[in-house]
Amino acid sequence: MKGILNGLMLIGLLIQADFLIADIFRSEDEQGNVSFSDQPSSNATTVNSTVKSYRYKYHIATVYDGDTVVLTNGEKLRLLGINTPEIESRYRQGEAGGQAAKKWLKDKLQQAEVLVEYDSQQRDKYNRLLVHLFLPSGEHINESIVREGLATLSIIPPNLRYVERLIKAEREAQQYGLGIWSRSEYQPISVTTLSKPQRPSGWQRFLAMPNRIKIARKYVYLILSKDVDIRIPKENLDLFPELELYLGEELEVRGWASRNKEHYSILVRHPSAIIFL
Repeated sequence: MKGILNGLMLIGLLIQADFLIADIFRSEDEQGNVSFSDQPSSNATTVNSTVKSYRYKYHIATVYDGDTVVLTNGEKLRLLGINTPEIESRYRQGEAGGQAAKKWLKDKLQQAEVLVEYDSQQRDKYNRLLVHLFLPSGEHINESIVREGLATLSIIPPNLRYVERLIKAEREAQQYGLGIWSRSEYQPISVTTLSKPQRPSGWQRFLAMPNRIKIARKYVYLILSKDVDIRIPKENLDLFPELELYLGEELEVRGWASRNKEHYSILVRHPSAIIFL
């Protein structure tokens, strides 16, 4: 009983810490003594926590752009599941709609106090905190900015919390032609434009029809032409329908096309980026 009580105390302390605990491990020795730890041992089993999410109160210092803010403690937060157009800086050219998204977010965060909720992955490769941002009223900022048509989906597994709500919000914004969805810069274009001298850059909506599937070590490719493909990480395949269903179908593929010499590849990690027309 003492070991179990100690374990519950440990779980409570870990939950109160300023992060979401990934796993808690239970061990029992030959005498039947039970212990709990956040570090696995040879005979440990994982304890399934009933805690689904936890929100932490912070204050915003700066709105960097439509999907990134900075806290008063200097931490940079990147809003999960979404992407807003870039704003102009010394590092990059501005994109249509970027300033509108930033202004909307600044107006929303005037009171500065926010609640932060993490998903499966807490930081990205740039060491930014990956978050769902809420106002004290309960409004989910990630979802709201998508519903306003100022952001598009950018679902990156394993961060899949609120995915269905985000997808619904994007569909509503597109249905009513809000923000990005009414701008000429973001209307669907053929993948053949990638081979033209004035090829598009940034996030785009590509019209395409896959004709075959190619399997490689890390990716599965939906081949669009000899110069363009859709690249799906094998680790994400379970989220997709059978890829054969895409063959010969008219699709809209949303995302960024990367270039390697004269070949272009559109990385897709979640099926929300491939729309049947």
